[in-house]
Amino acid sequence: MAETDDGFEAWLRDRLPARGLRPKSAAVLEVLVSQPRRASFGSTAELAQLAGVNVATVTRTAQALGFAGWPALQQELRARYMSSLSAPQVAEEHRGVGSPGSAALRRDLDSLALLNRRFDEDVLREVAQAIGAARRTLVIADGSYAAVGIAMAHNARLAGYDVHAVTAGDAELANQTAKLTGDDVLVAISFWRLYESTVLAADEAKSRGARVFAITDAASPALADAAEHVLMVPAEGVTFFPSLTAGMALAQAIVAQLAAVDPVRTSASIEAAEAMWSRFDLLHRRPSAKSG
Repeated sequence: MAETDDGFEAWLRDRLPARGLRPKSAAVLEVLVSQPRRASFGSTAELAQLAGVNVATVTRTAQALGFAGWPALQQELRARYMSSLSAPQVAEEHRGVGSPGSAALRRDLDSLALLNRRFDEDVLREVAQAIGAARRTLVIADGSYAAVGIAMAHNARLAGYDVHAVTAGDAELANQTAKLTGDDVLVAISFWRLYESTVLAADEAKSRGARVFAITDAASPALADAAEHVLMVPAEGVTFFPSLTAGMALAQAIVAQLAAVDPVRTSASIEAAEAMWSRFDLLHRRPSAKSG
């Protein structure tokens, strides 16, 4: 594994219950530590065979480590494994796919189904209410997943809230972070590999009293320490870049919930925007049908 083995093992062992694991579950843990790639992509039956246990023991081990079951644990394992790889290595992991386009669509459908099963409405509502009550919300997103942050901020502003995405680099991020107060919210969006500037901004926002939330595919301890809630989404693609589909869906769900916080405010904001679009003649109008 490209990631430091000590860091990966420490993450797993930090999740151990105070009473420890039974011998058979301990055997499963050793397979996770020693064979992260096979654990990340293999079936429950394959992992059980490697550990010399039955499938039920694999499930119980995942639950003992704080996950709902093996699928939830495997998603995190895979995200952490993929984040340890370079872009060429990620591409190599997915080499040999018969139809990459079709595989990408199937992967996104699977990711959306997984996101729907793990959906936590209470956490989503809390994030939306925090944004609704904030003086200002800063959304951090960089690289390809800047698209998720831009869409989230744009739609949240349309809903009537002061939400801005920072995607222009570290200098702008530093300037915007310096303006945060205890009345503000910061949303950090990061998939695959975590930018150091994202961690620094989240830590600084927390130190200034702002509420911090994260949308990511792997709960990095550095980001989790600063965030009030970490909203997990699957982001594995079928080539060298992560999929943004599930992340975008979650961002849109947050905005939909935000629009329900104060429907009157949102309606007024949308009407004002619509009026201004007309004033600036922004939208294309279809030519009227010519009479015969």
